[in-house]
Amino acid sequence: MSSIFADHTLSCIIAVPFLGIAILGFVRSECWIRWVALACALLDFGLVVALFSRFDPGTADMQFVERMEWMPTFNIQYAVGVDGISILLVLLTALIAPLCVLCSWRSIQTQVRAFMMLILLVQGAMLVVFTALDLFLFFMMWEVTMIPMYFMIVLWGGPGRIAASLKFVLYSLTGSLILLAGILALHVEGGHTFDIIALSQQTYSKTTQLWMFLAFVLAFGIKLPMIPFHTWLPDAHAEAPTAGSVILAGVMLKMGGYGFLRICLPIFPDASATCAPFVLWLSVLAILYGGYMALAQNDLKKLVAYSSISHMGFVTLGIFAFNRQGIQGAILQMFNHGIVTGAMFLAVGQLYDRTHSRLISEYGGLHKQMPRFVALLCLFSVASFGLPGTCSFIGEFLVLLGASDRSFVMVILAMGGIVLAASYMLWMLQRVALGQPATRTAALLPDINAREAATLVPLAVMVLWVGVYPGFLMEMIDTSVAQLVQLTNKGLPIE
Repeated sequence: MSSIFADHTLSCIIAVPFLGIAILGFVRSECWIRWVALACALLDFGLVVALFSRFDPGTADMQFVERMEWMPTFNIQYAVGVDGISILLVLLTALIAPLCVLCSWRSIQTQVRAFMMLILLVQGAMLVVFTALDLFLFFMMWEVTMIPMYFMIVLWGGPGRIAASLKFVLYSLTGSLILLAGILALHVEGGHTFDIIALSQQTYSKTTQLWMFLAFVLAFGIKLPMIPFHTWLPDAHAEAPTAGSVILAGVMLKMGGYGFLRICLPIFPDASATCAPFVLWLSVLAILYGGYMALAQNDLKKLVAYSSISHMGFVTLGIFAFNRQGIQGAILQMFNHGIVTGAMFLAVGQLYDRTHSRLISEYGGLHKQMPRFVALLCLFSVASFGLPGTCSFIGEFLVLLGASDRSFVMVILAMGGIVLAASYMLWMLQRVALGQPATRTAALLPDINAREAATLVPLAVMVLWVGVYPGFLMEMIDTSVAQLVQLTNKGLPIE
């Protein structure tokens, strides 16, 4: 068994969620359905930790590579591998999945089997997206991730779930069709191959690069989401069940940022440089817009959703800075955002399970009856605006450091976004945790139980661990980032 894992590490990691789906088809008891789903998610996390421990940060080459002919007539392969750019996102996916199972333990009471299958399906699909070395495989799993999220919203969502799920599907399908067009064009121009590494080693004319880059940047921008393609996100978050919001914010949004790093920058360096100023200013706009909109919300979920738009602005700001500090910061920001925002949605879900209300105005005084919950909420809230000593600080600092090479004005404006983040998070904390309870229900809320604590405490540990000692993550990604910067800047007049 150990030999199989050693030879086919990534395939084993990818296979576990899909095997879990098959096993769940034969389990009848709802109690056992939950336990089997949790066991599969935890097993996968353990395998990813083993992968993480065996990862060699000293090389920029793809590791644990597996290739197998799939459709040789069309030059399509099952090809997977990880490097410093993808390893943290694989770890994040495996970490979030068991927490989603746990947070749904009591809140999901209907069609439990289907819900747990959807969690495992989206986990498996995202693992393939972050490890795929074949564009066809990448696109297939990109599409698959949309299916479970749609059903999570439409079957277990809130009162506005129909409109929210429809908007999510329309935006996602539009992005997917544009992505497919870009992949087909790249396939033709790149010598009829879908191999991402081979495509990144070829040279394309500036005009060809520009048109293909626009297709990919639109598709990834919708998924991220970038302004003006962001309007689906707050509605989807507001109506999705807790697990759906955690998956969406914690991992799925990162697929867009990963696409920029894996495809746009190394394959279209000239087009990336040409369009960089436009993307950078859109990033700054997203940081400020997301902050201002979050400041105006009374709905807890929408507040966190708009904060995600702002935080993803930091990701694109770092990516298109085209330097080591910026890209390192962007990757760390994606990982840290997944931890912090995932925790925030878990916390909001725990309040919603008790009161069936997301309105900030209906809480207050929770520090008295829910001290453990409030302590964790405070930690995640200050981490959200990058307080030094928390995980988000180092990512945002590196992004701003990288962006300073492009425009100091952008840095100043982006720092304004951090001030806005502190404003809406502290305002939310003051209204929810301090003062007097706004309703009788809020005055009688019980503190979090052991199961709920088990979903938040691991993320709290990560917030503090990465905040105090970010070096171990930076070492994992540094060599791959250095190579990406070299590929992106080849032949370009960029500092």
